[in-house]
Amino acid sequence: MQTILITFHLIVVVALVGVVLLQRSEGGALGIGGGGGFMTGRGQANALTRATAILGTIFFITSLALTVMANLGRAPKSIFEGVAPPAQTAPADNMLDQLKQIEQRQPQAPATPSAPEPPRQ
Repeated sequence: MQTILITFHLIVVVALVGVVLLQRSEGGALGIGGGGGFMTGRGQANALTRATAILGTIFFITSLALTVMANLGRAPKSIFEGVAPPAQTAPADNMLDQLKQIEQRQPQAPATPSAPEPPRQ
């Protein structure tokens, strides 16, 4: 069923491109109908406008149908499925514990400060 809908969708796309290119160009853009020729009357212009609207509607309907068909077989997913549980580790040391460890590694300095030097004169 999906293959048939894709084929129909592609036919609609090609027809829509063709109908849009056949319309009269008002601003010197890419339209073919600049001077006289194939579709010059007001009735033909209305027919091309109507055909564009119909093909555009069919294009959107087939696009939505293809999207729905593509998502029919999918199961709902949770945002937590791909997340691994956090590893159990020892609690991180806080800043005070880290400072105490650094202090213990350094050689012990004398606890009493030395006498201040007398000022020089």
